[in-house]
Amino acid sequence: MRYPKLRELKEAIKALIKGPYTSRFPHQPHTPYERFRGKPQFDKDNCIGCGACVNICPSKALSFEDKLKNNIAKRVFTHHLDMCIFCGQCQMNCPTEKGLILSQEFDLAVTKREELKQQIEKDLVLCEGCNEIIAPYDQILWTAKRLGPLVFSNTSLMLFYLSQLNLAFKEEVSPKKEEFLRSDRIKILCPKCRREVVIKS
Repeated sequence: MRYPKLRELKEAIKALIKGPYTSRFPHQPHTPYERFRGKPQFDKDNCIGCGACVNICPSKALSFEDKLKNNIAKRVFTHHLDMCIFCGQCQMNCPTEKGLILSQEFDLAVTKREELKQQIEKDLVLCEGCNEIIAPYDQILWTAKRLGPLVFSNTSLMLFYLSQLNLAFKEEVSPKKEEFLRSDRIKILCPKCRREVVIKS
């Protein structure tokens, strides 16, 4: 007859005194550990719409689509929770480190697949020369703040920075002219139009 080891006997006595190790979920709410990787959540205030999370996602659970309607451009981010593997790459590679955060929420059972989808919209900036999309508004402002005084070396960034301080006047965007003028240098332009302005002015 084999006798139980002392270690096993010690664990059995501890279990009798302290009770079961497992939680009583779903009868009682369960609080995960601090570093638990749960449901990723967009933070609208801290997301700059750069798309770094989409590029880094290994399971392609994140995607975005740029929509242009009546000269108003929006970038719509979609997160498919049914495809997400909760790896945390989106949070780790976010430039602001707060745009997409893994929460402690883990109970994601639903009856419809559409409920496992979350979306966020970000405003896009259009070129004042050719009306093409340049970048998300929040991304340009974030870059301008990070550059500090160096922001004045780029006209578009400078205009964004000054507009945030209410020191720049916003003009109505007119249709593209046949030829750029020297005054068009002080406008928010895409790289292609800025190159054309510099050469022709």
